[in-house]
Amino acid sequence: MRNLLLSTSAGWMIAALASGPVLADEISFWRAFVSDHGEAKVSVVDLDAGTVSHRFETEGPAALYATGSGKAVFAVQGGANVVQAFSSGIEIDDHGDHGDIEISEPAALPGSIAGERPVHFVEHHGQIALFFDGEGVAKIVRENDFGANVREIDSGAPHHGVAAAYGDYVLISEPHPEDPSNLPVGIYVVGPDGNRVGDLYECPDLHGEASSGNLLAIACASGLLLVTNSANGPQISHLPYAESLPEGKSTTLLGGTSIQYFLGNYGANRVVIIDPSDADGFRLVDLPTRRVHFATDPIRPQFAYIFTEDGNLHRLNILSGNVTGTLALTAPYSMDGHWSDPRPRVAVAGDEILVTDPLEGKVLRIDASSFEIAGEIAVEGVPYNIVAVGGSGHAH
Repeated sequence: MRNLLLSTSAGWMIAALASGPVLADEISFWRAFVSDHGEAKVSVVDLDAGTVSHRFETEGPAALYATGSGKAVFAVQGGANVVQAFSSGIEIDDHGDHGDIEISEPAALPGSIAGERPVHFVEHHGQIALFFDGEGVAKIVRENDFGANVREIDSGAPHHGVAAAYGDYVLISEPHPEDPSNLPVGIYVVGPDGNRVGDLYECPDLHGEASSGNLLAIACASGLLLVTNSANGPQISHLPYAESLPEGKSTTLLGGTSIQYFLGNYGANRVVIIDPSDADGFRLVDLPTRRVHFATDPIRPQFAYIFTEDGNLHRLNILSGNVTGTLALTAPYSMDGHWSDPRPRVAVAGDEILVTDPLEGKVLRIDASSFEIAGEIAVEGVPYNIVAVGGSGHAH
């Protein structure tokens, strides 16, 4: 019987013996994928070893997105007009009462998807919609056959848009009728035959989307469009902003795990917690300075983390709406200047919170339980975007 798992860099070895029962041990294993702000490369950090274990070349600097299963990481390269993908080397199979984890080397997946200025990445049940702003085209692929069987949906004009795949249906943004350089004005549904189904769902200044449980939310100037699936395709409703809110809107959304909620920006130094089941379920949270980046915690679902320009990381309790911890991490990173200047990004890897410190060339590690700095990892260059993949399971 062959060895199922071998990792000397992580400091452990599990082997299946040629005879006798196969023993299973519960392990936890995480990797972080980090892209560089200026160079065309992605570094893979082995969090057990605390070092960069692999480095991959890309066509250009990349925004990174991990799939829901954690099996793949997509590198969206708007400046290089291409999307590449990597196998994370971590696969967890759910067996109901337990999960099995299989670990292998990360690798670049063969092929790529070319198109003019890819920007948005949206995954739904293993289907990934990539929107190419320079063409106004969505390209739909599956996680398990990247680069093959690409389905294209044309929105009608180049614009800063978005798409989402729902089984055989696709949601796609409608460009502004007078000036496609403006934000989209709504969403329409495309059926399996490639034709529109129903009318346009209005969503002025459409920008930002996220999933939480069975809900997809799309941010508009007027509130959120909420999308659920049904036997007849996507069902869409409108949740207006509560009248108690001051003037403003969300343009970036994150979705909660285990707890159904959305977290959005609302002005430069506020975030808003949104309960999609309540018409008045909008709670504003004031921040001490302008927000740089934020992330939700899938392991401790009551928490989210917000990095602000003063160099501090804040722990937000979603249930109470209160900031319950603040940790000084870096020198200040002012939000003045270009929107894409190198600034820290946040990800959650099991029991750790990871924060890139681009100007210092490192990734900071924060213990999620104590909310204290636990260490740092040097990453060559200007580490910028970061995603974490991994989990726990039985290794046979």
